[in-house]
Amino acid sequence: MRVVLNGLTMFKPRTGIGHYVAGLYEELGLNRGEDRFTLYPRGWERDLIKSAYAIWTHRKKAPARSRPGSASDSAARPRFSLGQLVQALRPLARDVANRAIAEHFQRECHAKRWDLYHEPNVIPLPCDLPTIATVHDLSVLMHPEWHPADRVRAYEQSFRKGIATCEHLIAGSEFTRQSMIQHLGISPDRITPVGYGIRFHLRPLPTAERDAGLARLGLPNDYLLYVGTLEPRKNLLTLMQAYVALPAELRQRHPLILVGGWGWKAQPIADYYYDVAAHQGVRLTGYIADSDLPILYNGARALVYPSRYEGFGLPPIEMLACGGAVLASTAEAHRETLGSTMPLIHPDDVDGWRDAMQRMLTEPEWRAELIRNAAGRTRQYSWRQCAHDTLAVYRRVLGQAAPALPFPASTPAPAVAPRRAA
Repeated sequence: MRVVLNGLTMFKPRTGIGHYVAGLYEELGLNRGEDRFTLYPRGWERDLIKSAYAIWTHRKKAPARSRPGSASDSAARPRFSLGQLVQALRPLARDVANRAIAEHFQRECHAKRWDLYHEPNVIPLPCDLPTIATVHDLSVLMHPEWHPADRVRAYEQSFRKGIATCEHLIAGSEFTRQSMIQHLGISPDRITPVGYGIRFHLRPLPTAERDAGLARLGLPNDYLLYVGTLEPRKNLLTLMQAYVALPAELRQRHPLILVGGWGWKAQPIADYYYDVAAHQGVRLTGYIADSDLPILYNGARALVYPSRYEGFGLPPIEMLACGGAVLASTAEAHRETLGSTMPLIHPDDVDGWRDAMQRMLTEPEWRAELIRNAAGRTRQYSWRQCAHDTLAVYRRVLGQAAPALPFPASTPAPAVAPRRAA
C-alpha cells in the first residue's frame, strides 16, 4: 500500500493540524512494514512551495488601540498604503499558487502511482486516487461570524464539493462526527472518529528544569495560563473580565498569562487588554516556541480554556499530560475529552469563571484531587493509537484486511504522574 499525505500544513510556525500531520506521519513511517507513506511536497518542490507560502502568510501584528480620534482610528488612517496593496493582493496570489499546487499534485499522482491520498486538512486537492480527508471541526460552516470572509467563501465553494469526492472521512472527535452527520447529512458509515495523539515532549518536568525554563522566558511560577490564538471564538473577553474581578492580592501573586498570536477580528480583545486587563495582572507573551510548551504548562497553577467552540481542543489534554489542572468551557468537545475530571464552566458565566479561578488559586487540596482523578485520562490519546486507527481506515478503503491489534509503539507514552500541589 502506497499512501500520500498532504504535508503543506507542516510549514512553520505549525498549527495544531501541522502537529497532527507530523505525529501521524512519524508513527506510520516507523511501523510501516511493506507499506509506504509519502509526504507531499518533498525536496526542491517543498522548498519552492514553502517560499510561495511565505509571501502570503504572516503572523498578525498586535491590533492598535482603537480610540476615536487616535492614530489607529480608521478616519485618521491614510486612504492607501503599500501595506494595504500587499494585503489586497494576497488572496489573488494565494489562488494562483493553489491552482499551481493542484496541477502539480495531479502530475505527481500519475507519476508516482500512489494507491491512496489522505488529506489531513479538510479540503482535498483534486486527484484521481481514492481519497480520505480528516475533518477537525465545522466552525467555519456553523459559525461563519468567527472567520474572515475569504475563508468562509473558500469553504462554501470547496468544502462540500471536496468531501463529496472522498471515499471516507476521518473526524477528529465523536463530537465532530456527530456534527457532520446532523448538519451535513453525511452517512454515519462514511465517517470514522480517530483521536489525536499527545506529543512526547509534553510531560511533567523536574522542578529545576521547570524553574530554569521559566527564568529564561521571563515568567513567574504559579500563574493562570491560556494557550491558543487570540480570536473571538476563544472567548478571551469573558476570561479577562472574570480574572479582573478576582481579589487584587490573588492577581498580584498569580498573573494571567495569554500565550499565542493575534487572530482575526481581535480588536475588541486588544482594546480591553490595553485599557483594563494589562493594568490588572494580565500579560501577553505572543508566540512562544513549541519546545517551550512543557515549561509553560508545568509552571501554571491551571490552564484556563473558555472557548465557545472546539472540534477537539488540544491544550486541555496537553495540560493533563503535563500533570496539571484545567478549567474549561462546557463546549461539547471538552465534555468528550475531559469528561468529569475537570470543572467545566459555561462560556458566558463571568462569575462562574471568577469563582472557579479563585478556588483553583486558594484550595490546593481540591486542585490536587482533580489532578489525581485525571491521571489516566490521556492514555487514550497516543500517536500509536491514532496511527493504528488511521491505518485501519486506509485498509478498509482499499479493501485490505485491517490490523487486528495495535502495532508496537515506537516510543512508549510517558506515564503521567500528578504534580505536587502548591
